[in-house]
Amino acid sequence: MTEFDSVVRSRCVVAPEGVGPLSVGIRDGRIEAVDDYAAPMPAREVTDLEDVALLPGAVDVGTGVHEPGHDLAACYRRAGEAALRGGVTTLVAAPAPARPPVACADSLQVHQRAAVGTGVSVYFLGGVTRGSGPLDLADLRAAGVVAFHCSLSDGGAPDLAALDDPQLRKAMAELAALDTVLLVHAEDAAELGTPPVSAEQRPATAERRGMERVIAAARVAGARTHVTPFTAAECAALLAAAGSVGVGLTAQTCPHYLCLSAQTPGAEPWAHVCRPPLRSDANRRALWSALLAEGASPCGSAITTVGSGHLPSHGLFTLAWSLSALWTAARGRGRGLADLARWTAGAPAELLGLVGKGRIAVGCDADLVAFDPVHRVTVPPTDPGPYAGRELAGSVGPVWVSGRRVPRPEAVTGVEPTA
Repeated sequence: MTEFDSVVRSRCVVAPEGVGPLSVGIRDGRIEAVDDYAAPMPAREVTDLEDVALLPGAVDVGTGVHEPGHDLAACYRRAGEAALRGGVTTLVAAPAPARPPVACADSLQVHQRAAVGTGVSVYFLGGVTRGSGPLDLADLRAAGVVAFHCSLSDGGAPDLAALDDPQLRKAMAELAALDTVLLVHAEDAAELGTPPVSAEQRPATAERRGMERVIAAARVAGARTHVTPFTAAECAALLAAAGSVGVGLTAQTCPHYLCLSAQTPGAEPWAHVCRPPLRSDANRRALWSALLAEGASPCGSAITTVGSGHLPSHGLFTLAWSLSALWTAARGRGRGLADLARWTAGAPAELLGLVGKGRIAVGCDADLVAFDPVHRVTVPPTDPGPYAGRELAGSVGPVWVSGRRVPRPEAVTGVEPTA
C-alpha cells in the first residue's frame, strides 16, 4: 500500500466537489490522493483536525510588499510571516509602489531574488508604465510575471504613473496578444480632488468614470481585465453589464470594504488610508449585495475575488486578519466555507492561470490551511491594521505550504490539532 509523506484529515474539507469528511494524502509537496475521512492511508505523519475545517491556502492577488526605507528582502520576509498568520500560502505581489518597481525584466529579477526564503509561494505582477512597449511586456511575461497591473490615477504612485486612454488601449492590445490579464486601479485621476485623501476628494464617480474608460478600451482591444480594488457599489450594474457588450471584465474587492465603513466606530483613522477610501455603511451593504449577486455573469457575480489589499507603503496592514474578517461578515450573511475558499483561493488562482493552486484536489500543490470557523479571536489592540481590538470569528491553525507544515502562527489560532 502506498505510504504518503503526510496525511491531513478533517470532517470539514473544502474541496471542489463540496464540503465533507475527507483525508488528503501528500507526497513530494503535492496532493496525491483525496479519500474518505476514515480511509486507511499509511503515512509518516498523520494530522487529524477533527471538526476544524481544512481549506485551500489563500491566493492573495496584488499584495503590496515593499515598505519605504526598508530592505526589500526583509519586506518579503515580513509579508510572508503575515501571510502565514492569515492563512495565505500564495502571494501575487504588486509591481508598485516598490523600489525598484517591477516594470522591466531586470527589476523583476531583483524582486525574485529578494523573495527567496519568504516562506510562501510568491508570484509577480508586471507594471505597465507610460513607456512600456511590446518588448518590455513580452520580456516580463517570459521572465515569469503571471499578469500585469496599471493605474488610471495614483494606484501605483509614485512608481506607476496614470495611463491616458491611448496608452490604456495600446497596453490592452499588447496584453491581449500575450493572452494575459490586466489588473486596473480604475479611479480616474481627473475626478480626484486635491489632496486625494478624503472620501470627498476620492468620490465614487472617480471609479465610475474609470470603469467607463476601462470598458471602452477593452471593447476595442479585447483584453481580459480585472478591476481592483472595486469599492463603489453604485458601479456594480456597470460592471455586470460589461459582458453584454463583449468585455471580459471582472473585479476584486477587499475585506475592509466589506467589513468596515466610514461610520464604523474606530475605523475613522483608516478611512483615508485606504485608497479608495472606506465609504458609507449603505455602500458597504450594497457591496455585499454585488458580491453575492447571482446571474450577473456566467459564473455569478462579476466580483470574483477578494484580496487583502495589504499595502504597507501607505500604512495599511491587513494580510494577517483578512481571512477571519471576511469570514466574520460572510457567515453573518449565511455564506459558507465554500464561498470563502472560492473568493480567496479558487477564483484568484483561476484568474491568473495558477493551475496547481487554490484547490484541494489531486495534482495540486499541498497548500492547506486549518481553519476553526467557530472559534472567536480578538485582534490585539497593538495590531497596526484596521482590525485592531476587534473580535473576529474564525482562527487560522497549522498551515501547510507545498506539503511542509508550518508552525502554528502566534496569537491567531484557537485550535491544537492532534498529530
